[in-house]
Amino acid sequence: MTGIESPVDISRLEDEWLEADGFGGFASGTVGTLRTRRYHALLLAATRAPGGRMVLVNGIEAWIEAGGQRFALSMQRYGPDVIYPDLRGRLAGFVTAPWPTWRVQLDAYAAVIAEVFVCKSTCETVLRWRLEGGGADAPVLKVRPLLSGRDYHALHHENPVFNFSAQVSADQSCASWQPYGGLPVVRAATNGAYTHAPDWYRNFCYVREQERGLDCSEDLATPGVFSFNLAEGEAVMILSASSAAATASASGKSHTAAHATGLAHAERQRRTALGSRLQRSADAYVVTRNEGRTILAGFPWFTDWGRDTFIAMRGLLIASNRLDDAEAILLEWSGTLSEGMLPNRFPDYGDAPEYNSVDASLWFIVAVHEYLATPHASAHTRAHLQQAAETILTGYTNGTRFNIGASTDDGLLRAGIPGVQLTWMDAKVGDWVVTPRIGKPVEVQALWINALRIASAWNPKWRQAAERATHTFRQRFVDPATQALFDNVDVDHVPGTVDRSIRPNQVFTIGGLPFPLLEGAAARAVLNQLEAQLLTPLGLRSLAPSDPAYRGRYGGGRLARDGAYHQGTVWLWLIGPFVEAWLRVNGASADNLTQARARFLAPLYAHLDCAGLDHLSEIADGDAPHAPAGTPFQAWSLGELLRVENLLARFEHNGA
Repeated sequence: MTGIESPVDISRLEDEWLEADGFGGFASGTVGTLRTRRYHALLLAATRAPGGRMVLVNGIEAWIEAGGQRFALSMQRYGPDVIYPDLRGRLAGFVTAPWPTWRVQLDAYAAVIAEVFVCKSTCETVLRWRLEGGGADAPVLKVRPLLSGRDYHALHHENPVFNFSAQVSADQSCASWQPYGGLPVVRAATNGAYTHAPDWYRNFCYVREQERGLDCSEDLATPGVFSFNLAEGEAVMILSASSAAATASASGKSHTAAHATGLAHAERQRRTALGSRLQRSADAYVVTRNEGRTILAGFPWFTDWGRDTFIAMRGLLIASNRLDDAEAILLEWSGTLSEGMLPNRFPDYGDAPEYNSVDASLWFIVAVHEYLATPHASAHTRAHLQQAAETILTGYTNGTRFNIGASTDDGLLRAGIPGVQLTWMDAKVGDWVVTPRIGKPVEVQALWINALRIASAWNPKWRQAAERATHTFRQRFVDPATQALFDNVDVDHVPGTVDRSIRPNQVFTIGGLPFPLLEGAAARAVLNQLEAQLLTPLGLRSLAPSDPAYRGRYGGGRLARDGAYHQGTVWLWLIGPFVEAWLRVNGASADNLTQARARFLAPLYAHLDCAGLDHLSEIADGDAPHAPAGTPFQAWSLGELLRVENLLARFEHNGA
């Protein structure tokens, strides 16, 4: 359980919490209640699951009136940098289990406990407040919802079109609003009383957006205020979105309170059944797509990406024995095959997926291999997934989009055309592809050879291609100067050219995939280079600091950020293949397993208590102290930690 003790450490106030709804929507915010991102909201709904995300309720202004005094329960930051009201002196505690819960001290005797959770099955956001202790004189809780009604990537500003009108229940406990035509109706069901009092709150400042060189100021509308007498018991507010306003017959104070209690009971049971802290967090990324399932690459701004889905699911689902979800995802994605390729990603809007990835299809075959190694798949599913893998390998062998195809001269997989990013190192700003890697990238060969070997288990026709590519790989990729591996050969499709950049991609030749390409001294040379030049406590750098192109800090505007994204920035998910490689090379003795946990996994567990609480960040600075950056909630970072934990447990069991 993540928590803070009084007095609150100012550095922890901007750590973030996440409550996901299972359809692409979510609620998120900070420990200190300040919204620091445009994505922080209490009701953020996916109108076309998991895309079409809209921010409906950005936050609340909440306070207690008692004995002629006003006690704030929320903080706001206004531009240029004004915090009002300031909650820091009275924020006495915060925990994330079973869901985000705050303790705010009113005086020496009385405190308010505030909590928020999202019910995954109904997409409702539940807020509850209760009074603890005595001393507060006739405490009345006041809550103003702050609304927008915008795309989650956008910002909202005061305008005359915003519709403040409210549909209010007969007992004044529930209200509904539709800020703009065509948007979902926002409903707040409470056990309090609503007073219509429209107003604008202007010039909120989001510091994370400011740091990213983006617009950071927003105006929000508040249609009215809810009042609750905390002396009579717990206050409840349930936020939801629907295509039509709910009728008054479905409202009522007792109904709302009972419904909130039922949702809390169901959510507590569901979360407990998920198991460990990591598995509870993993559940956030698994969402609905069409009639199947998919994995969101990260919160708050990623949708579902092909390579991220297939990499992440190995730990989030297969290693965690969530095999129904794994099967649903593989079947859903297999239906998107086109010219031997699976999509790189689905956009937020529109139905046309993007097929600009050489490795997503190969990671799919790896995920199929691991799923089919379980006894879960039916004969029909097994045949279907094997056929999908055959379609990919046939397409890649014959050639497909973006000059992707098996080279007839050496059997390795070539890929790339100018202006298109195809590997996981895919940063692009305008027409500038930061790391084009056109040719025969090292990790693509590892994936290609693994995919051929996997398919040869059920179709011997792929065996010769796998053996030939393996032989050629060992001849062509070893750098005589270091005995480690080139990052790319036949660069820009020029025969014989090589890229000596020291990058982490070579790790996949010895770890992270079912079949290593190197063993013995050759594997040791790769591991030594990775450990000496790329390893940090949080993962592997994307480029060695000795390279002139190295960027040790990730930050600033988009040009600076994307220019550093794969040019030195640390990627947390790479610790998974590295740990597997380290154990393959050094041996999985009891001492080495203990050392691996202490050296490589302990820092990741410590990271669960900062940035995105209970989750792992996407990236970190290449330079010490390796400050986390990118998305604070990243699927493949968490997935690889779960996968490696499962790997270590199997080694320990086999050695017992």
